[in-house]
This record gives sequence, structure tokens and C-alpha cells, in this order.
Amino acid sequence: MEEQIMRIFVTGATGFLGQHVVAELRAAGHQVLGLTRSEAGADQLRAQGAAVQLQGIDARTDFREAVADCDAVIHLAFDHNFARFKENCETDRQIITNLGAALRGTAKPLLITSTTMVAARRAEGPVTEDDPALSSDFAPRAASEEAGAAVLAQGVNISVMRLPQVHDRDRQGLVSDLIAHAARLGVSAYVGAGANPWCAAHVSDVARLYRLAIEAGQPGARYHAVAESAIPFREIAEAIGAKLGLPVEPLSPEEGAAHFGWLQHFATRDASSSSAQTRARLGWQPVGPGLIDDLL
Repeated sequence: MEEQIMRIFVTGATGFLGQHVVAELRAAGHQVLGLTRSEAGADQLRAQGAAVQLQGIDARTDFREAVADCDAVIHLAFDHNFARFKENCETDRQIITNLGAALRGTAKPLLITSTTMVAARRAEGPVTEDDPALSSDFAPRAASEEAGAAVLAQGVNISVMRLPQVHDRDRQGLVSDLIAHAARLGVSAYVGAGANPWCAAHVSDVARLYRLAIEAGQPGARYHAVAESAIPFREIAEAIGAKLGLPVEPLSPEEGAAHFGWLQHFATRDASSSSAQTRARLGWQPVGPGLIDDLL
């Protein structure tokens, strides 16, 4: 797609990432129609110079009216309540299906959101943009990419943004849950040597990448919003300990399961990811602070 000023419909426009994406789009001269369910969110969007679509979003939402006068769509909304995680992932599948139905028969680009953790991991090394998603039977969040593939097969111009731990000084993705967990238990921990790596990117860099991706409008593209590809989990645990003034302890796998609870699956996995193709395709160069800098 040639670079041009667009009117872009954004779901999740007032969320942690969404507000940065809206600011990035507006700074580049694009018009924004932001979806929000609250008057406070509407006021926030208007203050950013965006138009407002005041409504909720769920599996039954019909987007035809919202996208009719827009040139592109960025889908950021997602319910991160882990107590209902699988249900929320299936809701996102239906939302993406509905967005696809609203865009079918047009060339308007739709950029949806996934995570790097859903990628099928190779024997060694970080996952890349070429690595497909696992089945949603094993990774519920992959439902978003499964819906995206179905919509792409219907001729819709859809692409996927996979997110790492997106951070600033106040929020850090799953790391924020680890911080709260350490504060409750009075210790920051890691399992074994803590060498398993995670990936991350500053929210300002991620917002810029969303803009570049929607401007490119490349059907079927998969992007990795990764600035740091492999941060050892032990370094994250040590930074959390330093931030909270807590001891940092290594745990056995059995101790880790008892300590981390639902976070154990994430705390022990290799979550490294490359963004080499994304950088080459879109000329994206992250410049924001690193995860550890934002934690300390």
C-alpha cells in the first residue's frame, strides 16, 4: 500500500498499548476512529484528536458500520483476565471473524494482535516470523492467528503482529504479574539456572511498528515486535528483587511449581524471539529503553 493519510479504526484504543498506537498514528497525520465503551475513554480519545466509536466489543459485535468510512483497521482489544483466558481467546477468534466479514470484498488492511509465545518453537534458537502458531488446543491465544488465517483465505487483507513483553516504567506485560507475585510472597524467584530467555520491547517502539505495518498493508505478513530477543529469566527475577528490595532465590522445578502457580508455565519456558525479518521488511529500529532499565 502506498504511503497515504488514512482513517484507521482502532479497537482497544484506550488501553495500555492502544493509547500509544493512537498517539503514533495521529503524529503521523492519520485520522483515528477509536473504539471505547466508556465516556472516560471517549474523553481520552478526543483529547488525542481522535473520533470516537462508543460501544462495547464482544463475540457478537457487528463492525460493518464502524469500518465503512475507514481505510484500515488495527485490532488491539483483548481481555487479559487469565481466570477466563481460554474463553477470552475464543471471543477474540470470533471478533476477528466479524472484522473479516465487515472487510470482505475490500482491500482495506486489517492488522490483528497475537503473541510471540504462540509460535511453534524449533529445536534451538529463537522463533522467527516464519514459524507458524501452535494449535489453539495447546496454546489458546493461537485462536487469534487461526481466525486470521481463515479470514486471509477469504481474501481479506490481514496481517498479524506478535507481541513480546511490552513495557514502560509502569507496566511490563507478564512481568507485572511476576512483580505482584513476588511482592505477595516476599521473594523473587527463578527455576534452575534461570537461563530460559524472554523477549521484550518498549511500548513506544511497538506503537511505531503498528503504524509501519498498517501503512505497509501487506496481506499475510507476520511481524515480531521484538527489541530484545533473549533476556535470561534470572536477570528479570534479579531486577524484580532489586526493585522491591526482596531476596532472589533459585528454585527446583518442584519448588517452582508451588511458588509460581499459574505463572510456572511462563516462568520456565524459552520465550526468545527474533525480529530480523520485521526489521528488514519495515525498516523498524527500536530505540526505547530495555526491559531491565524500565524495571530498575
